[in-house]
Parts: sequence; structure tokens; C-alpha cells
Amino acid sequence: MHLRTLALIASLTLSACSQSPKLGAPGSPVQISDFRSLPAPALQDMTGSQTDYLVGPFDRLTVKVYPADELSREEVQVDGEGKLSFPLAGVIDAGGKSPREVENMLKERLRAAYIRDPQVTVNLKETHTQVVTVDGEVAKPGRYPVYGNMSLMRAVASAEGLTEDAKQSDVVIFRTSGGQKLAALYNLKAIRRGAVEDPRIYPNDVIVVGESNARQLFAQILSVASTLSYPIIAIVQR
Repeated sequence: MHLRTLALIASLTLSACSQSPKLGAPGSPVQISDFRSLPAPALQDMTGSQTDYLVGPFDRLTVKVYPADELSREEVQVDGEGKLSFPLAGVIDAGGKSPREVENMLKERLRAAYIRDPQVTVNLKETHTQVVTVDGEVAKPGRYPVYGNMSLMRAVASAEGLTEDAKQSDVVIFRTSGGQKLAALYNLKAIRRGAVEDPRIYPNDVIVVGESNARQLFAQILSVASTLSYPIIAIVQR
């Protein structure tokens, strides 16, 4: 699990469990909300804290090459499939890669084209994508570009699906919406059956599959609920 995601879950869980008020009671650090669906984030929620970047379709990059300055480009556009074309390097698959990874790919291609010790710098000029973090019991935890109207199921598929022992009923989406920190518990089996809508995923969301620390946020209400209706949405912090 990424250290930042682990720290997020740990801090939320500890704050929820170390206080005396019951879950959902006035003054409780975690309150079950009346939301029937997970609210969408505001624009500032999606852009204000984004620090990591992965190249996505239609992004525009600046590429500098030394000592072969004639190869440098002020603007290189990634196509709709996440690929970019560069002189002597040909077509490379840049989608879902960090700028540093794209730099290394270009270095290898240019070195193979007999450019001696090429130094490549790749910077973002214009972006059309941001990322979602998928962690826990998935085949390939990591950060993935959010393309169009991405859903929870598509985000999990981006991480190459679930592990063999993944707890499909324990899927938590962490999101900031209107300055509120929210956590929503989903059941992937219910989504597959069509019993629950497949929720839309937005940039900066954190999805955690099957991690007990994430589910702990909902432990008190789950222990007393006679019937369980997904999603369960909690306000973690106002």
C-alpha cells in the first residue's frame, strides 16, 4: 500500500476510534450522513491538492534534449490512446506514465538511435487528466489517470482487477467534497448485480479495496445494522 494512502486511512481510523461519542452522534468525528449517493467534488477539491501527475490522452508536453537541441520540442501532444511520436524515438506509450518515466523511455530510444548520452527533460505544458489512487487488494495498486466518466468498476479494472482473496463487500472511496472529507462503503458484488449504481470516480479520489483499516470507519454501524444498504456514506471531517 502507498505510504500516503496508509497514513490517510490510519489517521482517519484512529481519530474515529479514539473518541468517546458513538458513530453518528453529535460531536462524533465520524458521522453517517443522509447522502443517498457520494457527492461529486467541487472544482477546487479536484485541483487544489493534486501533487502527482501521470500523462494522459491529449496532454501537451515540452521535451528538451541535450546535446541534440535540434530534437527539442516546445510542444508534443499525446494522442487519444496515450501515445506520442518523437523524432528518432518513434512512437512510445506515454499514457499512465510519469514525466520521469517518459524521460527514461525517450533516453533509451534516442540512445538506440546513436545519440550519445542524451539528457532528456519532460515537463507538463497542458493537462486534460488527473489521477485516482487505487489501493488494497487489487492486482496492481497505484495511481491511474481519470479518463472521462470513470466509474468505480473501471477504476478497479485499471488496477488489473481484484486479488484472489479480495473482500468485494469492503470497498471504500475517500473523497473531499465542498471541503468535507467523506468516506463511502460499497459492495462490488451488488454493483455487478445492478442492485447498486456504479459510482462515478473523480480526480483525487482514493479507492481502498478490502483493507480492514478502511472498513473500521464503518464498524460500529455495521455491527448493529439488521439490514445493510449500500452505499454507506460517512462524514469523516467537516
